Amino acid sequence: MKIAVIGCTHAGTAAVTQMAKLYPEAQITVFERNDNVSFLSCGIALHVGGVVQDVNKLFYASPQQLTAMGVRMNMRHDVLDIDTENHTLRARNLATGEVITDTYDKIVMTTGSWPIIPKLDGMELDNIVLCKNYAHAQTIIDKAQHADRITVIGAGYIGIELVEAFELLGKKVTLIDNMDRILFKYLDREFTDAIEQALTARDIELQLGQTVTGFRGEDGRVDTVVTTAGEYATDLVVLCIGFRPNTELLKGQVDMLPNGAILVDEYMRTSHPDVFAAGDSCAVFYNPTHKHAYIPLATNAVRMGTLVARNLLKPTVRYMGTQGTSGIKIYDLNIASTGMTEQAALDAGMQVKTVLLEDNDRPEFMPTFEKVLLKVVYEAETGRIVGAQVLSKDDLTQAINTMSVCIQNGMTMNELSFVDFFFQPHYNKPWNLLNQAGLQAI
Repeated sequence: MKIAVIGCTHAGTAAVTQMAKLYPEAQITVFERNDNVSFLSCGIALHVGGVVQDVNKLFYASPQQLTAMGVRMNMRHDVLDIDTENHTLRARNLATGEVITDTYDKIVMTTGSWPIIPKLDGMELDNIVLCKNYAHAQTIIDKAQHADRITVIGAGYIGIELVEAFELLGKKVTLIDNMDRILFKYLDREFTDAIEQALTARDIELQLGQTVTGFRGEDGRVDTVVTTAGEYATDLVVLCIGFRPNTELLKGQVDMLPNGAILVDEYMRTSHPDVFAAGDSCAVFYNPTHKHAYIPLATNAVRMGTLVARNLLKPTVRYMGTQGTSGIKIYDLNIASTGMTEQAALDAGMQVKTVLLEDNDRPEFMPTFEKVLLKVVYEAETGRIVGAQVLSKDDLTQAINTMSVCIQNGMTMNELSFVDFFFQPHYNKPWNLLNQAGLQAI
């Protein structure tokens, strides 16, 4: 059996390592544009801020390790086209320019995503950079050394983490986003207000509710960001607008969402029986809505890549879907969310109710305790839980992993009220915060 794997970051690396173990007789060939695999882009801000000194520790696998497992690693190879009907592909060796043709029995599409790059005046200017891979990380660090004023465009997780990293380096930072608050996709206003206060207290300039329309500069280098609301002087611009799936190679050959994300079933199979997909290149089954959605997360990618290997020859292990569970630490705030925010549920036309709980995380007789903010979103009619968010200076983020399981299993607020959670004054109160949320709802 010949298996071709296109792309080898998280989903690709997971698929390849498992397939090499499960199918030792198979010929597995990887085609990867870059000269590295498995780079953890979520660590870029940590590297920029100096928390992670050695960038090599952001890789958890290498081409050499995969080669030692018997995998053929075609690094620096760009796949030009795929013919799913005839089971062939063409790829260009980026080092030599040679174009090769190969055949396959099964193909695994783990091509990931790429940053959204707007078409704006001045985009060709120097010091406008992306934030996705190893090369981008090195470019950001190099250019930030010579920049006093840095502008980050996009207030998602990556943008917020970079803003914090740049401020800790002593830079003058401006954050621009077209929404009227930060982290709009992940958190409701009760939470984003607290985070915005933490940012502005450190003199980070938040320019929200406005859209970038272009860039200006002199001598080929950017010095001004122009938006619908004003102009901002800058020495460096980092674009963190979002991501889109890399799926042009299969356009018209397998079913996709309108944005190009490949649709897969619960066994990672596409609409073509010999084409599998995993990671940021495809859509996932989103349990809160019971529909497919595009949720590019490394956690989804490694799970799906592993499942590709398990299900390559026959459906064996079912994917249980995702809640889009994620977390972030901003200064001394520990934040996590799962499922839908109240705003997302309303935008989707769902009838929901919420519980907002503000309490201390430990009994007040303890020497120390911290405020915690917890919000749970649930269907008004059924009580089914569809989302949750938490914020505290103490690390209570694991509560959101628990809520993720609740959503995945279709639990209701009634059931949450009486789940068996332990009590120990060092950690919580007699009624666990999650129990309290359920009781408040009923």
